[in-house]
Amino acid sequence: MPNLLAVCAVRALRPDPGPVGVTAIDKLPVDGAVRIGTYGVYADVQADRRHHGGHDKALYAYAQEDAEYWERELGRALPPGFFGENLRTVGIDVNQTRIGERWRLGERVEVQVTMPRTPCQTFARWVGGDDERGWVKRFSTQRRLGPYLRVLTPGRVQAGDEITVLDRPADAPLLLADYRDPA
Repeated sequence: MPNLLAVCAVRALRPDPGPVGVTAIDKLPVDGAVRIGTYGVYADVQADRRHHGGHDKALYAYAQEDAEYWERELGRALPPGFFGENLRTVGIDVNQTRIGERWRLGERVEVQVTMPRTPCQTFARWVGGDDERGWVKRFSTQRRLGPYLRVLTPGRVQAGDEITVLDRPADAPLLLADYRDPA
């Protein structure tokens, strides 16, 4: 049964040499039930709202199975929140979802898959800076990006809540069907 391994929110804003000057990628699991609204996890923030957040990118989901792949590749632990995700999932292949697919999280929260994550240089710096040269391309090439989600029905969720696929439109494109790797 697919479920939420963790629900994550920003731990702290971190200095970043990118154009915004700070990043909110540093996320950690939240204890207990947390409110999910139309802009995402309560108490979470996005430092660069031009590229992150908003209704179509209210939540970012990343699979534990994909995190375990990167743990083997990078030779280190990558706990929930490491990828800047709000939802660490287990038991659902988030990369094989369809645009428009709807999930229920727990008893009430409904979300809809909107688009794949587009990895950026802030993410590359967070993962390892100069130690992981070419990270954006490497991450993209593996097609383990995870989806952004729109919140359709707000409510509360917590680690352990079940993920139920409510609707998977057969004629909708797969999440990564038209994704192009960065140059």
